[in-house]
Amino acid sequence: MHDHVDHDALSTYAVEKVNVPKEKAKARRAQVAHLRARLETYIASHPDYDLVKMRGSGSVAKHTAIKTSSDTDVAAYVRASAVGGIHVQEAQLLNWLLERCKEVYGKTKDADDFKVSHHAVGITMHGTGLKIDVAPVLYEDEPDDRGHLVTQSGDRVLTSVTQHLEFLNSRTRVAGPELKELIRLFKQFIRRIKDESAATGQELRFKSFLVELLVAHLYDHGWNGEPLAVKNYPRAFEQILGYIVTTGLKTPIIFTDFYTASQVKASHDAMQVWDPVNPDNNVVRGYTDYDRQRIVDRCSQALDQVVWASTTGSKGTAVDAWRTLFGPTFSVA
Repeated sequence: MHDHVDHDALSTYAVEKVNVPKEKAKARRAQVAHLRARLETYIASHPDYDLVKMRGSGSVAKHTAIKTSSDTDVAAYVRASAVGGIHVQEAQLLNWLLERCKEVYGKTKDADDFKVSHHAVGITMHGTGLKIDVAPVLYEDEPDDRGHLVTQSGDRVLTSVTQHLEFLNSRTRVAGPELKELIRLFKQFIRRIKDESAATGQELRFKSFLVELLVAHLYDHGWNGEPLAVKNYPRAFEQILGYIVTTGLKTPIIFTDFYTASQVKASHDAMQVWDPVNPDNNVVRGYTDYDRQRIVDRCSQALDQVVWASTTGSKGTAVDAWRTLFGPTFSVA
């Protein structure tokens, strides 16, 4: 085995090309904190306000965002009874949320800074150029920030921003920061292969959340009798890709942080990766067998390259192999 591209090389690449720079990440989180503070101040003077609370959500809140991601997600908890219940039409819900955002934040912003975007209300922050997507969560006073999110397919799915954060953070506290950096590196690989597929007119389905869940599953269970090598990124990539290729993503993935495995019902979906906070939500329910096979085939190609990089005696050949995963900007000093 050779280590022309070792853990330190991939970590350096992550710092230089993948991770969101610390100052930019800090600015994003500060903007979200500002939105939350403004809302809390407004609610304090309007105790019966129907926009109940805001929580940072998505990759930025979880510290798994990659540099090429531009938006920040915020979950806005809307009192469901104020908008007609959890089955309210999404367009009506978003227009309602748009007006509430203007009420809370509009005195210091232009009307054009607020726009209904894809499943959210977008707020542009001029100081940083950051666009914050405020996604409504229909709230019925459940504990642990549990509420119903409107999915892209129009379904209402019970979720909890707080529990999703704790799901990942509980593992990071044990594994160390490498776990989230490994997730970011794998997201970078997925972004690359999705861009390649899109260029050919055949979009590859592989959502960012799926990366987090696959890595968490392998951290919990290991692969082939070995723990996930979070402190050896090349080996961890080999394990993740090996798991995908060997199982064909046909094995259900279930987490038991917030419910028992017996609460997950039998399913005939082509892929089954269950939401850690909702046993009724298969996060890849819409993926077809064709989608699954395309992921497996592309990961099989990547696995061949990772194995080749670890065995070749040529540093240049090893670097070229990793470039098939990360693109031409990948280099090793």
